[in-house]
Amino acid sequence: MKRLAIGLLASTILGGPAMAQMLDLEKDELTLGFIKLTDMAPLAVAYENGYFLDEGLFVTLEAQANWKVLLDGVIGGQLDGAHMLAGQPLAATIGYGTKAHIVTPFSMDLNGNGITVSNEIWSQMKPNIPTDADGRPQHPISASALAPVVDSLKAQGKPFNMGMVFPVSTHNYELRYWLAAGGLNPGFYSPDDTSGQIGADVMLSVTPPPQMPATMEAGTIDGYAVGEPWNQQAVVKGIGVPVITDYELWKNNPEKVFGITEQFARDNPNTTIALTKALIRAAIWLDQDDNANREDAVNMLSRPEYVGADRAVIAASMTGTFEYEKGDIRDVPDFNVFFRHDATYPFYSDAVWYLTQMRRWGQIAEPKDDAWFDETARSVYRPDLYLQAARMLVDEGLASETDFPWDSDGYKAPTPAGDIIDGIPYDGKAPNAYLDSLPIGLKSGDAANG
Repeated sequence: MKRLAIGLLASTILGGPAMAQMLDLEKDELTLGFIKLTDMAPLAVAYENGYFLDEGLFVTLEAQANWKVLLDGVIGGQLDGAHMLAGQPLAATIGYGTKAHIVTPFSMDLNGNGITVSNEIWSQMKPNIPTDADGRPQHPISASALAPVVDSLKAQGKPFNMGMVFPVSTHNYELRYWLAAGGLNPGFYSPDDTSGQIGADVMLSVTPPPQMPATMEAGTIDGYAVGEPWNQQAVVKGIGVPVITDYELWKNNPEKVFGITEQFARDNPNTTIALTKALIRAAIWLDQDDNANREDAVNMLSRPEYVGADRAVIAASMTGTFEYEKGDIRDVPDFNVFFRHDATYPFYSDAVWYLTQMRRWGQIAEPKDDAWFDETARSVYRPDLYLQAARMLVDEGLASETDFPWDSDGYKAPTPAGDIIDGIPYDGKAPNAYLDSLPIGLKSGDAANG
């Protein structure tokens, strides 16, 4: 894995646009991990634009082989922090999989994922999809268009297989949400069966993000849910069609986070604030002036030490558009959001949604009261740390007072029905009522025993 070493601190501080408030850092040499996805962009930008250096941080960025290796590296101390699946800190903290208390002071982005099917499956789905006046498929596309295809394969004794990147990934929960909204059961977990395939109509399995297109091309999976650029890669290679983006599935849904151990945050409070400051600045840069910096960001991410995909593939979704079928390019200006809509603030309600999905599919096997969801969210998501960093940036003239939700109680306003594909609203303050409103999945009083 290629390492990135940062150069001289003094030249950046003296030549930068503003003098940062230099904190007394407990640790100034850090190694941070990431997976080769476009939503690792805040880390790359903070490195390349010198924002880490402005805070007195000498950072090495290391690409990781998969999400488990990345999490183990943070827990074991080989990595000081990392670009993480939002579900990873929550799952680790409650002891699902590896047990460790992980916290996040920074949410890395909104949206950025898609669900892709093979050309063969798309050709079978397409007759079930209504068209617009111009003859193009009408979006968003419901999984109900996939259901007859799955039924046909089942009648032939063939399974329908789809890939997702990790059991506690956004992609797993988004794929499950889409399937269930279309009447397909994606399967359950239990303490005795962690395959997630109990009672499944569609078999979901783990595939690392960069391997998704090749795995589908080989016929091992019929489709997948993944972050960019790997949906657009299927279009460029001519092997598949993205059927829905997560922006269409759930408008402005939370995605990755920056994760550190609770011990690191406790032992290195100033370093934690400095890291958060640098990442907030990177997110501002990525979205400022109506995404004016995105072309530069695409050039950055296309380099092999970061995402390493073809520039055109990354640009297809990073610059405000998204390509479905070849030539079917549509405007999706908020497909990748790094700072707008309070994207970087670690909302408790985002954490609660992930916990409801763990509960819905049996990863949390026993009933939990609403207070448990709130307490667990507060133990992992740390808006207090985020706002300390934000206040310093405002005082330094590097951010605007109006950029941050200072008075938030940590919960977003309920997501309206019109912003979610199944038309079921989400209120993070009422998780059990939300679970009971979902037609497929465990209800608030159910236990996963199978």
